Amino acid sequence: MILVAALALVTYWWIDGGGLTDLGGWASGLTSVGRITGLVASVLLLAQILLMARLPAIERAFGQDRLVGLHRWIGFTSFNLMVAHIVTITWGYDGGTLPAFPRQFWNLVTTFPGVLLSVLGSAYLVGVTVTSIKAARRKLRYESWHLMHLYAYLGVGLAIPHQLWTGQQFVGSPSKTLFWWTAWGVTMGTVLVWRVGLPVTVNLRHRLKVESVVDEGHDMWSVNVTGRDLGRLKVEAGQFFNWRFMSGPGWSRSNPYSLSAAPDGRTLRITVQGVGDGSNAVSSLRPGTRVFVEGPYGRLSNRPRTQSRLAFIGAGVGITPLRALAEGLDYEPGSAVYLERFTYDPLFPSESTLLAQQRGLQVIRSGGPRRAPDSWIGSASGDGDDLTTLQAWIPDIAERDVYICGPVPWSELVLKTLRDAGVPDAHVHIETFAW
Repeated sequence: MILVAALALVTYWWIDGGGLTDLGGWASGLTSVGRITGLVASVLLLAQILLMARLPAIERAFGQDRLVGLHRWIGFTSFNLMVAHIVTITWGYDGGTLPAFPRQFWNLVTTFPGVLLSVLGSAYLVGVTVTSIKAARRKLRYESWHLMHLYAYLGVGLAIPHQLWTGQQFVGSPSKTLFWWTAWGVTMGTVLVWRVGLPVTVNLRHRLKVESVVDEGHDMWSVNVTGRDLGRLKVEAGQFFNWRFMSGPGWSRSNPYSLSAAPDGRTLRITVQGVGDGSNAVSSLRPGTRVFVEGPYGRLSNRPRTQSRLAFIGAGVGITPLRALAEGLDYEPGSAVYLERFTYDPLFPSESTLLAQQRGLQVIRSGGPRRAPDSWIGSASGDGDDLTTLQAWIPDIAERDVYICGPVPWSELVLKTLRDAGVPDAHVHIETFAW
């Protein structure tokens, strides 16, 4: 609602300033289009930053995976509007003639305060946007992509002076100036508090360090972390942190890992699959290595729960937050099902068996390769269709809260089967591995 109100406000300012009237002429129309695209791009840029500022209220409402999707969509839209703003403003200022475009662009860069900085900022944002395209992301390591994304803050910082010093709708009146300075100030303050101040405070208080690393097989390792006064750390089973291990090169790039055991006030445990430089480096961590975390984040917790009966459905290393939930949530014996999908061996088999003995957790294991390209169930589980198999395993699935974690394509297949089984969307709590 705040985003819609901000977009409506700047549109009103554009109309009130003659934006619609100016569309009647060629050169004035180009300039008018440049103004409105610049205004909307600026609002969306603010929204893009706020979505990833780790505001607890927003994070709890949407969850990180949905926030990432919104952030990406708004980011591409803002970028396209920014490019349109640069082209149409320059074209309009030179009278709408293409031959004078390069000269006019150079004149804007060298004459108007802050324009040169905004061009440099735009160049950084171009790099961030290009590396966010799916085809480009597939060719990048997560660590490289994450480092490139940090330059977005530099790009935004370089763009601000031009907007606040020379933008017509930024400096046209004291009230407009106050609005933009306040909006940018609140946004930057939010980033400093939640992305910098809070993590620093948490880490100074708890002083986390590696206690041990356990080889779980198939390129997976569990890392046990200890610290001071962990009982005061506000984290729930199923949530994740962004982790930095101060063990050498690469410490500045964080990686998101879920807790694989319910927090007990003494230790935290994560389980990592070696799929890149950062995750593979976990295997060589030494006891005593300092740890820096941001978080906790994630909606896979008790907060969104609506039913007394539960089902946990996970694949591969995605079972880790569900393993923590199966330990940490309250449920009656026999009222929670733990369905694990794996290719080679289940993860934590002895732990899930112990939970079955101690708490009445129903454990279902589906092993082997997928039995068909459009199936999320393992070949060892028979030949029936996914819906029939799921309803045979969990006949009352439509009356349960269902927690899902795993790769995106696999999770989408599970979600389709759940909908076919009549599970309301409000009962489904999902977290996927995507960046």
